[in-house]
Amino acid sequence: MEVGLIFKIAAVGILVTILSQILKHSGREEHAFMLSLAGLILVLTWIIPYIYDLFVSVQNLFEL
Repeated sequence: MEVGLIFKIAAVGILVTILSQILKHSGREEHAFMLSLAGLILVLTWIIPYIYDLFVSVQNLFEL
């Protein structure tokens, strides 16, 4: 896993947290929820290839 990916995930988390708090304090809880959901989906799209590689490696490890 690249170190740059970890920094990108942290940056998205910080940005989503700040924007979500701003939206919640302005009375837009629905928008804050949608923003959090969008951030989660974005991070998952970055991580899914690494999870797939992990499963393939584990499968190859236990192959007969």
